[in-house]
Amino acid sequence: MTARLRDLIGNFLVVEKIGPAWLASRITHEVATLEGTEHMERGDYLDRIGLLRTSSWELVAGMWTAIRTLFSAVQLLLVLLLLGSVSPWLLCLFALAAVPLWCDSRARRLHHQAQTATAEKFRLQRRLFELSTDVAASKEIRISGATERLLEHQNHAWNVMVRQRFRARLHAFLWRLVGWAAFTAGFTATLAFVVMHTTSGRSVGDVVMTVTLAASLQQTVQAAVSQLTGTMSAGVVIEPYLWLRSYAETDRARANGTLPPPPALRDGIEFKGVCHTYPGTLHPALQDVSVTLPAGSVVAVVGEYGSGKSTLIKLLGKFYQPDSGSILVDGTDLAALHTDDWRARTSAAYQDFGRYPQTTFAEAVGLGDLQHISNSARIADAVRQADADGIVDSLPNGLDTSLGRAFGGVDLSEGQWQKTALARASMRQAPLLFVLDEPTASLDAPSEHTIFERYMKRARSLARSTGAITVIVSHRFSTVAGSDLILVLDKGTLVEHGTHQDLLNADGRYAELYRIQTAAYTLD
Repeated sequence: MTARLRDLIGNFLVVEKIGPAWLASRITHEVATLEGTEHMERGDYLDRIGLLRTSSWELVAGMWTAIRTLFSAVQLLLVLLLLGSVSPWLLCLFALAAVPLWCDSRARRLHHQAQTATAEKFRLQRRLFELSTDVAASKEIRISGATERLLEHQNHAWNVMVRQRFRARLHAFLWRLVGWAAFTAGFTATLAFVVMHTTSGRSVGDVVMTVTLAASLQQTVQAAVSQLTGTMSAGVVIEPYLWLRSYAETDRARANGTLPPPPALRDGIEFKGVCHTYPGTLHPALQDVSVTLPAGSVVAVVGEYGSGKSTLIKLLGKFYQPDSGSILVDGTDLAALHTDDWRARTSAAYQDFGRYPQTTFAEAVGLGDLQHISNSARIADAVRQADADGIVDSLPNGLDTSLGRAFGGVDLSEGQWQKTALARASMRQAPLLFVLDEPTASLDAPSEHTIFERYMKRARSLARSTGAITVIVSHRFSTVAGSDLILVLDKGTLVEHGTHQDLLNADGRYAELYRIQTAAYTLD
C-alpha cells in the first residue's frame, strides 16, 4: 500500500468519524434546541440546513486538510530556500501559484452560489419523492391517478437543479483549467529560461539539480494549492453552519426568559393587543387580540379555518413571539418566563400530533412527562383518561408493544394514534395550561363524547389544584357549549367572546356558525 493511499484512507476514516457523528450531532442540537418553530417555515433556514446535511463530509475534510496545508507550507518554504540558493529566477514559480489559487477560489464560489440558489428545488424534489413513497399519501395518489403529475413536478425540480449546478460546475472547471494552464505555461517558460541561464558555465550536474528542484517545487506547489483550495472550500461550506450558530444564539438571547412560572395561577392569562404575522405572508394571522383567560377556566376557541386559532395556541406555547402586544401570565410577560420551565407546566395534545416509531406504547405515552416515563401507574392513569384502555388490550404485548410497522412493530389507526397523543398529554398532573387542539378530530362520536366528559372533569380538578386554564380548540360547537369562555376568531380578529348562551343571545358570528352547524347535523 503506497503512502498516498494510506494517507487517503486515514483522511477518509477521520472525516467519516467526525462528519456524521460530531458535526451531525451539533447541527441537530442547534436545530432541536431553538426555542420556537418559526425557523421551520423560513426558506433561508431550510436551504442552509439542506446544504449542511449534504456537505458535512466536505466541511470536516476541509478542516482536516487545513492541518495538512500547514505541513505543505513548511515543505514549500524549505524547497524555496534551496531554489533561491541555485537560481533566484525559480522563485517566480511561487508567484505563479497565485493564479490557480485565485481561479480555484472563483470556481468554488460559483459552485457554492449554485448550491444555494438551487437548494429550494432540491428540497422540493426530495419532498415530492417522500410524498410519492409515503404509505399514508399513496392511497390518495393512486386513487386520483396523480402519480405521473407528481413525477413530472419532481423531475422538473430535479432537472432545473441539475442544469443550474451542472452549468456552475462547467464554469468552475473552465476557471480551474485556465488557472492551471497559466501556471503550467509560466512554469515551463520559467524553467526553460533558468535552464538556459544555468547551462552557461555550469556542469551537467548543476543543470540536473536545477530541473529536479524545479520539478519538486511544482509538485509541492500543486499539493499546497490543492490543499489550500480544499480548506477554502470548507470555508465556503461553513457559512451555513456559522449562520445557523448565529441564528441560534440570537434566538436564545432575545427569546428565552429567566423568571420561573408561578406555582399556581391566581388571575389568569391576558392578551394585550397581540399581533402576529407569519414570515413570508402579507396578512396577519392575529390582529390586535385583547382578552383575559381567567384562572381555573375552560376556554374554547372557535372559528373557521385560517381564523387564527392555531396561531393563538402556538403563542401560548412560546413557539412564536408576538410581533406586537404582550401575553401576561398573572401580570408577568410570558416572554420573561423561562421557556423550559413554562413548558414543563404545560400539557398539550395538538391537531398535528406526533407519531413515534420504534418505541413501545408505554414509551409513546410516557414521553408526555419524561420524569415519569417509567412510572407504570402514571402511564396507566393517563391511558384511562384518554379512553385508550381498549387500544392497550388489543395490542399483542400490551403497553410493551413496539409501534411502527416499518420498524417491525404494530401500526395504529389514525384514531388510535390520536388517543395515544391524548394520553401523552395527560401525563403531567399539575399543569398551569392544558391545551386540547382539535383533540377528537380523528375519533368517532361515542369516543368523542366519552373523552370530553373525562377531560372536562380533569379541567375542573386542575382548576382547583393549580388554577390551570384549559384551552380547547374545536370545530364542533357541541363540544364547547359547556366552556366558561368562548373566543370567536375571524380572519385573525377576535370578533366575540363570552359564554355559549351570551353569544347566542348576541346573535353575532358565533350564533351564525352555530346555526349552520346545527342545521348540517340535523340534515345528517
